Amino acid sequence: MSIYVGNLSYSVSKNDLNEVFAEYGTVKRVHIPTDRESGRMRGFAFVEMETEAEEDAAIEALDGAEWMSRELKVNKARPREKRDSFGGAGGRAKGDRF
Repeated sequence: MSIYVGNLSYSVSKNDLNEVFAEYGTVKRVHIPTDRESGRMRGFAFVEMETEAEEDAAIEALDGAEWMSRELKVNKARPREKRDSFGGAGGRAKGDRF
């Protein structure tokens, strides 16, 4: 399982997130997605911790907390939605006609 961390400052680094989450347990991984074209951070990240109890403690403590002049949105990450082969989430429903 991993934690979704939203409403992040665009200047946040992996080390910044590692330091904050390490207060609640062992951080296994920090992933900060970037925009494909600009390379700029997208304003959210994913953090994986050693145990679910550590993740729960971090979520409880950090959701709604102010950090870097922003109110964090912290919760359990949802599984990625499956996309069609054209890169979008839409498409025709089974049985639709042209």
